[in-house]
Amino acid sequence: MNPWRKLMTKKRYSAVGFFAAVAIAVSGLVVPSANAANEIVVWADESRGANLKKALAVKGDWVAGYTITVKAFSNFDALKDAFDKATDASGPDIVMGANDWVPTGGKSGKLAPVTLTAAQKARFTPGQLFDLTYKGKLYGVPVDVNNVAMIYNTKLVTTAPKTFGEMVAYYKANKTAKSLKAGLCVAGGGMSWGAHSIFSALGADAYQFDSRDKIVYNRSFNGTTFGKNVRANLLDGKKSNGFLPASDAGCKDNFLAGTVPYAIIGNWEWSDYVAKGFTMNLMPVPGVVANKPGKMFGSVSGALLTTYAAKHGVEAGAKSLLTNFFGSTAGQVLYQKYEGRPPAEKGAALDATVTDAQRGFGAAASLSSLPQIGAFLNTNAGGANYWDSAPAYWTAVLVDGKDAVTEGNKLAAIWRANTSAGKADL
Repeated sequence: MNPWRKLMTKKRYSAVGFFAAVAIAVSGLVVPSANAANEIVVWADESRGANLKKALAVKGDWVAGYTITVKAFSNFDALKDAFDKATDASGPDIVMGANDWVPTGGKSGKLAPVTLTAAQKARFTPGQLFDLTYKGKLYGVPVDVNNVAMIYNTKLVTTAPKTFGEMVAYYKANKTAKSLKAGLCVAGGGMSWGAHSIFSALGADAYQFDSRDKIVYNRSFNGTTFGKNVRANLLDGKKSNGFLPASDAGCKDNFLAGTVPYAIIGNWEWSDYVAKGFTMNLMPVPGVVANKPGKMFGSVSGALLTTYAAKHGVEAGAKSLLTNFFGSTAGQVLYQKYEGRPPAEKGAALDATVTDAQRGFGAAASLSSLPQIGAFLNTNAGGANYWDSAPAYWTAVLVDGKDAVTEGNKLAAIWRANTSAGKADL
């Protein structure tokens, strides 16, 4: 997800002049000067920024009477660091940020709430809107989905597995003959968030939900049931059977080399697999019971309104850009034509131009079960946060030989405490 004051414009550009900026005239005529009085500034990372410029250039009247300047930072971390340091003079009017920015941005006062009509809200899922909400206030519009899905190597596995046990059985039967280094590994992210779908497939959903897709606090998974599933599928006695490595090191290379049949990958790296000749065969991680797959990790990136927009005199134009471009079918179709991520907006997700890979990741994202991760990142309730406790579990059980059930119950208690503590930020 109204003119500037001239003095503010001069200060703003002096503070951020070292950033590369490309200004796009929404009239399609000229590149605006630094002193443009009707300029909306959008900040994004390198990929989103470059592709946003292309999309905005296609149509020249997204917001009549305004020009749009897109500032592209070298990477997502650089964007976040710049936004954290932004001031009234240097800050953007809209920032392309992740959903875990919302709680901190809401607390700091750098993000401004937006109001959508019922029809505008209907363009998105309740979960996507929830991801960009802090203390009941929405701070932008969902733009794209970032998530993981499982891919299997069709040169090794000819049909999609129906259960987790089926994958384990294949690995055990072919480990020696096919020189397999592992059965399932995590290429798309670390053993914390990337492996969440494995936890889920084995019975450990960190968050529980009611019928309205709201988190039920003080409730967690059954640590004993989860631990027994780990024993049955990942261990020979107290020792790892090798199906799931405790580290994601080398996962991508091993999968591409044909020594790992199943891998969890991120939508942002799909092109690497296409380049190696892999076809579209994405799916959720199968559960211990058929037709009950694991819920995949997913997050939403959004166009977020900042409080700087009002201070720069362009809040009305920025809000129009959020709904007319970022929150519209036409806008997201154009943008994702270049960016290539699964679009968040429902109409864009169904558009004929969306690729099979975008659809596959989008379908996996529909099973996402980690909304509002920003509220739970660093609570340390119960002795640890989610990001620390998840990989620690695999190390304890698969490397150190600790009891899977005992550690499973510890993990359940930590996640229960995390969700309870995070409630204050929702």
